[in-house]
Amino acid sequence: MNNSYPRLMLAAPKSGSGKTMLTCGLLNAFQLRKLSCRSFKCGPDYIDPMFHKQVLGIDGGNLDTFFLDNERVREQFTDQAWEAGISVIEGVMGYYDGVGGDTTHASSYEVACVLDTPVVLILDCKGASLSLAPVVKGFLEYKENSHIKGVILNRTSQLMADRLTPVMEELGVHVYGFFPECEEGAFGSRHLGLVLPGELKGLKDKLQSLAMKLETTIDVDGLLKLAQDVNPLPLSKKILKKLDFPMVRGEEVLIGMALDEAFSFYYQENLKLLEEMGARLIPFSPIRDKRLPSGISGLLLGGGYPELYGRELSENESMLREIRRASEHSLPLLAECGGFLYLHEELETKDHETFSMAGIIHGKAVPGSRLQRFGYIEVFSKEDTLFFKKGESIRGHEFHYWESTDNGACMVAIKPGGGKRWECVHGEGNLLAGFPHFYYPSNPVLPKRFVEACRRVRKAEEN
Repeated sequence: MNNSYPRLMLAAPKSGSGKTMLTCGLLNAFQLRKLSCRSFKCGPDYIDPMFHKQVLGIDGGNLDTFFLDNERVREQFTDQAWEAGISVIEGVMGYYDGVGGDTTHASSYEVACVLDTPVVLILDCKGASLSLAPVVKGFLEYKENSHIKGVILNRTSQLMADRLTPVMEELGVHVYGFFPECEEGAFGSRHLGLVLPGELKGLKDKLQSLAMKLETTIDVDGLLKLAQDVNPLPLSKKILKKLDFPMVRGEEVLIGMALDEAFSFYYQENLKLLEEMGARLIPFSPIRDKRLPSGISGLLLGGGYPELYGRELSENESMLREIRRASEHSLPLLAECGGFLYLHEELETKDHETFSMAGIIHGKAVPGSRLQRFGYIEVFSKEDTLFFKKGESIRGHEFHYWESTDNGACMVAIKPGGGKRWECVHGEGNLLAGFPHFYYPSNPVLPKRFVEACRRVRKAEEN
């Protein structure tokens, strides 16, 4: 049983070339054609999929060949895309940039190979013209099968696009149009990437205007044809099982999930896996809500920007007491990066103001002078905890500017390639908290044990 899975990838020679902007515009244009769309992001990014969701209204997915092997990446894609009229995959960083910066492993190129996907390279033409031709030639020839079928000329004029098009097409790629520098194409950024969609006023109108402008300069129908002219992929075993058998879930348990301006970084695959295991995730705001959701048996504190909301988080003393009380009553608690900062005794902002936090981690979170421990990691447990047995591991990613005076020491993070390692994570009692963002599908034992622990808490409360 096969599905053609119409699909294409938008990639670029480097970050900042306009991938997210053009992906959102193209998704909007496809929706105007009444196509059901799915979106994906290569790599461990949280923010770009939030922009995709602003267009589609549904969660996107991450495709990452460091987190999962090739077969499971294909399965993850087909699981989410099997009923879509078209899937658009946004690349990460430069097209060939992989683990460690010196391999193609876990690059956009590797994902394109795994999914046999045609790629359109977005060229940032700001400050360059003919010099882009050898760039494209190099990208085409660097690997025998680059999967690159076309280019889009970004941040340039009609006149220059007309001049560059025949030059590019002599190299063997099709030019699918150009896009001028304009207000609709500027999303803004900060230290962890683009600003969050919720911070941009009138974003939906801006995205619709972007799509309308894109229609006038880019061959959307040509891109659709490229996406449809692909080799079929087999339906995953997971999909075949879904067609024949209803999902069997464990007894449902309620888990509070921090979700507001300060906490919004969650892998959608993590949340989906928790739900498949019987969790019902109840959102709450550590900034505004005075109480935790009623009836919860566990807490999930994701990453985000608590450093931007130190005053608001600190002044919500009622919520801080609720978090402390939940921990004292042994509610299982998973906290990553921003959630980990929130659990400290104190959090210092970039303006060097210090605010009181939950006080569960006996230390202070402080801004660093540069990006801290950036990149992929595999994290090994040094001891038995509620969530991991000694020696078990899970894959993840770190990307943060803030540092802690107490990173924890129950696990060891190891970077692939060079073997750099460091101690991290608090795993005492009911707690698992640290800077690493874990990718649950790389070792589902973590969400399984978390949900089981929450279920035991609920049963104990019932008795």
